[in-house]
Amino acid sequence: MLDLGAGGGAITARLAEAGARVIAVERDPHLAARLRRRFGHDPRVRVVEADLRQVKLPHREFLVVASPPFSLTTALCRRLLGDPRVGLAAAELIIQDGAARWLASPRPRDAETAWWTARYEVRLARTVSAASFTPPPSVAAARLSIRPRPMPARAQRQLRALLRAAFSRPGTRASTVLADTGSPGGRRLLLRAGVDPGAMAEQITAEQWHCLALLLSANRPST
Repeated sequence: MLDLGAGGGAITARLAEAGARVIAVERDPHLAARLRRRFGHDPRVRVVEADLRQVKLPHREFLVVASPPFSLTTALCRRLLGDPRVGLAAAELIIQDGAARWLASPRPRDAETAWWTARYEVRLARTVSAASFTPPPSVAAARLSIRPRPMPARAQRQLRALLRAAFSRPGTRASTVLADTGSPGGRRLLLRAGVDPGAMAEQITAEQWHCLALLLSANRPST
């Protein structure tokens, strides 16, 4: 498990107590030194002094349980959810409440968010009051649960093409998206995915994008 932005080690300690092998990543050298003193005797914990935006991620599948700085939420999502080569098996994140609601919204607000949420199920688990933190932040937080959706590489390529067509200009209709990507049986596929062919691309949910990509990858002959 990775604790990204480990701070004083509150989450790291709980994970280690539960028997997990933890990599605690902390950029601040003073906090990293404190973590090494606190966990130096514990073989289950390895402290890495690094920026979560740049630290090398494991080659094999890994889990993330973290409460990163709120200002780094987008950067962290890009690292964990943006690259299809990253082996994120699951994540539990404590982030700013507004960001959590934006990410967990059924309808993605842009192509990047659609890329993340069509490939990962993002669920708002619960709100976390500012009083739960020391020192308390100026805004409330929330716990976000992230799990991968099954999507083979071929379907991910289809998804990229769909999202490029959908968000390249505002007001694009679902039927136009499939026509622009040269997808046969566009109307039939849209209906199978539960999408109104006349709907705007911005109205398509993450789950529907996921379904469309799977249908298209199964519908097209191998090249």
